[in-house]
Amino acid sequence: MTDKLPEWMLRAFSKLRLARYVRAARGNALVAGRLYWWNVEVSAALYGPLHCLELALRNSVHRQLSLAHGRNDWWATAPLNPNGQRLVAKARSKCERRGRAPALADNIVAELSFGFWTSLVSAGSGYDRSFWVPIVHKAFPHYSGRRDALYDGLSSLVLLRNRIMHHEPIHHRDLAADHAKIYRMLGYLDPELAKEAQAMDRFPSVLAVKQDALSGARPSRF
Repeated sequence: MTDKLPEWMLRAFSKLRLARYVRAARGNALVAGRLYWWNVEVSAALYGPLHCLELALRNSVHRQLSLAHGRNDWWATAPLNPNGQRLVAKARSKCERRGRAPALADNIVAELSFGFWTSLVSAGSGYDRSFWVPIVHKAFPHYSGRRDALYDGLSSLVLLRNRIMHHEPIHHRDLAADHAKIYRMLGYLDPELAKEAQAMDRFPSVLAVKQDALSGARPSRF
């Protein structure tokens, strides 16, 4: 049924990619096209809150580790596992390829991914004892629950963020729950930032008009 979509759309986005939307629309190519554009719109609406969460997490964890190790390049002495060391080395190499040699700690920090910072909350390779218990819990001054619950929340948002940044479908998810989780995690880091971000957040209005967008009663926009 994807051949009923406009040829320009198939050419630009590929038949394989659009087939997932046709299946979700039960073979209705018109609704599938609208669903594709609404998926772009809702992904864009979630970018801002995820931006705030990723940067707040990065900077809060980096600040605590820098204080604990007495240096901004804390990874030089911290007990990172082999994968963590590989990611730091990769970030350093990227900085140096861009002409920043030697790479400054701040530049390396900016290259490290959301997944890297989230991994420091995990139990992997003894991170619960070497990172969470002595240091990293301080990066979440408004959280008093279990480490594993926090890690589960953050890691699920890493997956959501990656789907958005790789232009994948997210329309089938419980996006209201995802959105609430972003602000819950952000509140553990910085309630003031969470409040400011919510005041600018257009996600609720985008979610509310999904059915109107799919019916054609409201034009797609992003």
